[in-house]
Amino acid sequence: MTLSAIDWLILAACLLFPFFVAARAARRAGESLTQYFLAGRELPWWLAGTSMVATTFAADTPLAVTGIIAQDGIAGNWIWWSAALGSMLSVLFFARLWRRAGILTDVAFVELRYSGRPAALLRGFRALYLGLPVNCLIIGWVNLAMAKILSVTLGWDRLTAVFAGLALTGAYVSLSGLRGVVLTDLVQFGLAMAGTLAVAVYALRAQEVGGVAGLADQLPESTFNFLPALGGPAASEGPTLTLSVTAFIAYLGVQWWASWYPGQEPGGGGYLAQRMMSSRDERHSMLATLWFTLAHYCVRPWPWILAGLATLVLYPDIADREAGYAMIMRDHLPVGWRGLVLGGFVAAFMSTMSTQLNWGTSYLVHDVYARFLRPDRTDAHYVRVARLTTLGVMAASAGVTLYLETVRQAWELILESGAGIGLVLILRWYWWRVNAWSEITAMVAPVVGLVWLSLFTSVTFPESLLYLVTWTTACWLAVTWLTSPEPDQTLVAFFTRVRPGGPGWRRVAAAAGAPPPEPIRGQLLDWMAGVALVYGTLFGVGALLLPGRWRALPCLAVALACGWFLYRRHSARGWPAVTG
Repeated sequence: MTLSAIDWLILAACLLFPFFVAARAARRAGESLTQYFLAGRELPWWLAGTSMVATTFAADTPLAVTGIIAQDGIAGNWIWWSAALGSMLSVLFFARLWRRAGILTDVAFVELRYSGRPAALLRGFRALYLGLPVNCLIIGWVNLAMAKILSVTLGWDRLTAVFAGLALTGAYVSLSGLRGVVLTDLVQFGLAMAGTLAVAVYALRAQEVGGVAGLADQLPESTFNFLPALGGPAASEGPTLTLSVTAFIAYLGVQWWASWYPGQEPGGGGYLAQRMMSSRDERHSMLATLWFTLAHYCVRPWPWILAGLATLVLYPDIADREAGYAMIMRDHLPVGWRGLVLGGFVAAFMSTMSTQLNWGTSYLVHDVYARFLRPDRTDAHYVRVARLTTLGVMAASAGVTLYLETVRQAWELILESGAGIGLVLILRWYWWRVNAWSEITAMVAPVVGLVWLSLFTSVTFPESLLYLVTWTTACWLAVTWLTSPEPDQTLVAFFTRVRPGGPGWRRVAAAAGAPPPEPIRGQLLDWMAGVALVYGTLFGVGALLLPGRWRALPCLAVALACGWFLYRRHSARGWPAVTG
């Protein structure tokens, strides 16, 4: 792809903007760890929520969706659409609790909820595990996607692309901390969305495609299904999702609550919890997570899906289906748009990378270095260590990228290696009997189970999730009942501070001399309405864009009714109007 002078000018502006923000944010970021990792807990809902959306929109996502559609059609997106159920749990159950906890990282929650040496062991182990191998794998697949884009569009080799992207991002993140990250996210998300919209429009305009009507004429009807055809023979041409019943159950019935995955952790957590804890108050935390959920599932996917469908017509025989998206950029964008679209993808890449570097570093510095190695140093010292650690994580991640082949490969590995831990991450908020050993077991068991399945069986993803979740759940429940509960003093302190609801805390509330915990029946009703809101909007928007527009009306009607229901219920609680 040849870039004109104006393309290079636009691309340069996209690259330089974060450094301008970093320079402005560096002084405040250096004041304390709270400023560096939580932006002083001052973020309004729209900024925190947009940062969540921007972070989960990386260069890898459109490429991965393109590969999914090539293999399974639109319905293949249930591998991540199913997570909307967990995201609504975060909105209605956990967003306020994370903000109420008043901690610096979600890993620090461990020593708020548990006590003694097991809690310390779990905190250190979880911080190292998430901060290094998991974080480096996530950064690795984001790098891989950006390297594919730069290789196809500019002809760069993977090594050059990897180190160029990491060096640029690591430099400004180490200076600016979270405040600089979220401020750049706001602009970078707009650029990234403009870029993906342009790719979709020009892909559909291609003579070989002929718009949405042309796609409908040239692709099998099953390609456009929103729901999978369970079982049955595969079509002779084109993608057709023919999941087994167990596979679809794994996506919709198990994966969303049982597996850990960045950006859709059961019970919140990760960089989403970081944004919740950075919000101004509990209301802003909840609204930020709601805006993220709607934008993540309902707004962003359709430009990717339209472009992914177009690649099936434009490049039917390519071996690397994910690279088809980058080939559209190379072959079908006019001058001027090339720089903007490439700049948008660079922005999406840098947005995700900046969060991953800041988030992973927060664990290594706050939960390992400051907790166990140098607990008596000043905030200025910790900020200097955080800046150096950011660069170290950046370098370690570069090596991981060179060993990955596809984005989906890395997605599946993360889901399998965390299969079963999700239930612990949810219940630790709502059941007093969960202890530190429960969570330690739930982290180790799926890895052991995955090794066993890989060596001694032919079970593959997603069916593997059913086996791993069953194994992990049995292990951590057994360990929970075989080990002692947390001391009443720890449980009472946690309950008094966080005030979780539900019947799982009645015994602790009585011990604390407090009123019974708030029932969660109303929250469950809200959750069902929220799930219907998300899926109604998702499928309603999709139906407007694709063949079968008659499907849009009932979907959008359900979404509108559920949205009004949630608005009235939460307005009745006396929450003040949103002012930003």
